[in-house]
Amino acid sequence: MIIRDILTVKKDGVIFSVAPDQTIAEAIDLMVKSDIGSLVVHRDGHMTGLLTERDVLRGISREGAAGLGRPVSSMMVGEPIFGSPDDTVDYVRGVMTENRISHLLVMEGDNLLGVISYHDVAKACLNQADFENTLLKRYIKHWPE
Repeated sequence: MIIRDILTVKKDGVIFSVAPDQTIAEAIDLMVKSDIGSLVVHRDGHMTGLLTERDVLRGISREGAAGLGRPVSSMMVGEPIFGSPDDTVDYVRGVMTENRISHLLVMEGDNLLGVISYHDVAKACLNQADFENTLLKRYIKHWPE
């Protein structure tokens, strides 16, 4: 399975974003209302970074409640790791685990196709394992005598 397959089943291809000068409180509100764990940071139509739940938690831990009024740019990752739509799920799982990231931008050239989470990758792996398990059970059930 490749990452392009995961993107086809995600929320109609919607990429949620925030401006770097919006507050962390606004970003949290958007993440909660949209039930997502990351936001792409855009300025004038160009991606400038990625803000994840983990980034927010680290920032609030460091700055306390005052961090809620800080701009997104103060807590975002300015150079996030990205993958290709043709990367395999196994490869991306390794990249995410090795780099301890929960979200990965999927780029094709300069075009942002979407964002996948570790949850998306785990779900794809489980679906693939379930499918293979079903095939194996069917094969064993019809084993020649």
